Amino acid sequence: MYKRVDIIKRKIEHIEEIVNKAGSITKALDDEIVMKPAILMHLVSIAEQFQKLQDDLDLETLSKFDKEDIRGAIAVRNFVAHDYEGVNMALIEGVIREYLPKLKKSI
Repeated sequence: MYKRVDIIKRKIEHIEEIVNKAGSITKALDDEIVMKPAILMHLVSIAEQFQKLQDDLDLETLSKFDKEDIRGAIAVRNFVAHDYEGVNMALIEGVIREYLPKLKKSI
């Protein structure tokens, strides 16, 4: 359980590092060769960790997080995985700006 939460935290920190190196979220998402794909894969990984917690029925750990946030993470994963080219970058920017800090605080 803690391993999965630690992975989520590390993925958030990786996204923060990418954004810091780029200078802004927008600049990071504009880099279609390295930064944007890396950010999207980290977001997919975050959702997959939540899915594994659900699959393991780890209700104690899941109770530490807002249910809507978990659903949102999984929804973002589905958008990225099933329509990579159609992902709304404004939505991803909002996730990075609003959701990830809240999630990191919950951890």
